Amino acid sequence: MYHVVRDPDGSVISLHREPVDGAELLPPNHPDVQAFLGQQGGRSFADMDASLVRVLEDLIDVLLKRNILRITDLPIEAQAKLFERKHFRENMQGSALKLFADQSPELGGDGFSDSGLIPPDWSMPEVPPR
Repeated sequence: MYHVVRDPDGSVISLHREPVDGAELLPPNHPDVQAFLGQQGGRSFADMDASLVRVLEDLIDVLLKRNILRITDLPIEAQAKLFERKHFRENMQGSALKLFADQSPELGGDGFSDSGLIPPDWSMPEVPPR
């Protein structure tokens, strides 16, 4: 539950976890609370950003496969983040049902991960301390 403070027009101007003078108590799923937090129809910018991250990751994979972009063109920090996500996703999908066998180099595959980005035994680059 949130303690909601409204302006004279009735618009929410702040949310509080603790009681505040002149605030009303509303549940987190109340439309006014969701609107204040930037959520419309149950979706938030964070939800949309998470979906967009996957699109960008797939876009980078396509650019790499077509040799338009080289992974070394990206800063080392970006490389590390991409490799971390790729390995995490591959580990999450490791127990998933596989409908198609992995292609080996003899069968026209690249012998790398699904994206052709990293060999299976490759380790992430070291990120220099800031």
